[in-house]
Amino acid sequence: VHALCSLALRFCCPPRRPSPPPQPLIGPSLPGSGPGTPWCVCGMEKERDAGEAERGERAEPLSDAERGIVQDTWARVYESCEDVGVAILIRFFVNFPSAKQYFLQFQDMEEPEEMERSVQLRKHACRVMDAINTVVKNLHDPEKVSSVLTVVGKAHALKHKVEPVYFKILSGVILEVLAEDFGECFSPEVQTAWTKLMGVLYWHITGAYQEVGWVKLSSSAV
Repeated sequence: VHALCSLALRFCCPPRRPSPPPQPLIGPSLPGSGPGTPWCVCGMEKERDAGEAERGERAEPLSDAERGIVQDTWARVYESCEDVGVAILIRFFVNFPSAKQYFLQFQDMEEPEEMERSVQLRKHACRVMDAINTVVKNLHDPEKVSSVLTVVGKAHALKHKVEPVYFKILSGVILEVLAEDFGECFSPEVQTAWTKLMGVLYWHITGAYQEVGWVKLSSSAV
C-alpha cells in the first residue's frame, strides 16, 4: 500500500514547466484538520472519505488588506483570463481525469494539446474565470458573494450533479497554477490571501449543496 501511495503521489502533480515547483501552498483546511494545514491537490482523494458536503467551521473571512491584495493580483491575472483558465482546466483534467465525466464535449480527450484546441473547453474556462471575477469584484459585498456562489453551487448540484469534492480539488489547482504563472507577485502574503478566498468559495458552494439536500454519489474515485 505504501508503495502504491508513493507511486500515485509521484505522478499526481507533475510540473507544467521544467522550472522548480513553488513551495507548497496552504489550502482550505480539510474537515478534521487544523487551520492552515499544508496540502497539495495530490491529497484530495482523502476528502471523499471525509464526506464531500460537510462544511465544518465557517471559512475565515478576508481582511480589508487581504481583499485589496486579491483584487490587485487578480487584475493582472484577468488580463490573460482565457489562457490562465485553460491552463487551470487542463491541469485539473489531466491530474484528475474522473472530473471529465461531467463534460460530454471533451470527456474523451486525453492529450493536453487536444484540450487546449477545444473550443468547448475554452468557453468553460472563460465561464470559470468570469465567475471568479464576479466574486473578486464584489469582495466588499458579502451578500453578493454568497448569492453568486449559491447559484453556482445549486446549479452544479441539481443540474450537473457534480460531487462537491471537485470544487476543493479545483481550488488547489487554481492556487498551483497562479503561483507558477505569477510567481513574482505571489508572495507568501498573497498566497495566504488567495488561500482564504478559496476557502470562502468552497464554504459557500458546499452550503448550497446542503441547502438542496445533496446526497453523496458513489461514482468513480477521484
